[in-house]
Amino acid sequence: MAETGAPSLPQSPPPHTPVTRAERFVWLTARVLEQRLFAHHFRGGAADPVETALDAYRNEDGGYGHALEPDLRGPVSQPLHTAHALRVLDAVGRCAGQRVERMCRYLTSVSTADGALPAIHPSQRGYPTAPFVPVVDDPPSALLATGPVVGLLHRNEVWHAWLFRATDFCWQAVESLEKSHPYEIEAAVAFLDSAPDRPRAEAAADRLGRLVREHRLAALDPENLDAYPVSPGYAPGEHHFPYDYARTPRSLAREWFTDDEMARSLDHLAAQQREDGGWPVRWRHWAPAPALEARPAVTIEALRTLGAYGRGIG
Repeated sequence: MAETGAPSLPQSPPPHTPVTRAERFVWLTARVLEQRLFAHHFRGGAADPVETALDAYRNEDGGYGHALEPDLRGPVSQPLHTAHALRVLDAVGRCAGQRVERMCRYLTSVSTADGALPAIHPSQRGYPTAPFVPVVDDPPSALLATGPVVGLLHRNEVWHAWLFRATDFCWQAVESLEKSHPYEIEAAVAFLDSAPDRPRAEAAADRLGRLVREHRLAALDPENLDAYPVSPGYAPGEHHFPYDYARTPRSLAREWFTDDEMARSLDHLAAQQREDGGWPVRWRHWAPAPALEARPAVTIEALRTLGAYGRGIG
């Protein structure tokens, strides 16, 4: 038995893994919401604290605001904020119940004449907004905004009257795509991965995969990015990779890429972790204060993607 008062043995430092490096970055830079999400995904944290942190962004109309998506500031509810909130609830297994029912009522209230969502509702006018985000009085329906929400609600077996017309809109939009860009294709995949009509979804995904390859919308060789065009309006170097389309091996988009192409993209993703532990923001974004080179939400998503493919992250 050690003598009373004897000095304790020095403890070994924690292993220098991608998760431990990211954890320090999250504690230094993240909002409480991302801190709670990180704890839930990687440290066994409960879901309740995530829901509590998310409540700070909820409005009386059932939607979410308060800069939940950083490019839109101000208190008003927006479809993009509300979609973000749904992703959080889905990630912690809480996408159900009266909270989601109220969110669907909000989505109904801001839908366009064809029952779908606009990217930006005109209530944003008058509040700080990223300069590249247009705020118009009569915004069109957008697959970019509608597809991920509809897919997520179907995946969680949420049934609401809003879903019927919104689902019809998504089918029409996806099946009519001839020319597109990566974010719109990713929104289509988010819908197709959970659409109830699986044969129809598989056929639509097969067609989109051919479109992605034909138009070189996925950078298949990270060592030769100059061979792949960046879509108009995107930031310089804003390439999209196989893992951007197929976030998990179960995605329909996984069939678009060979094993080698997916492995190269995941190696590239893993190598993007910065010295500070975070993953960089690759897209055009806005920060009225000095911008961080990386964002906590991007970092959490990168770790989850690598983990979904069985990549050791510690």
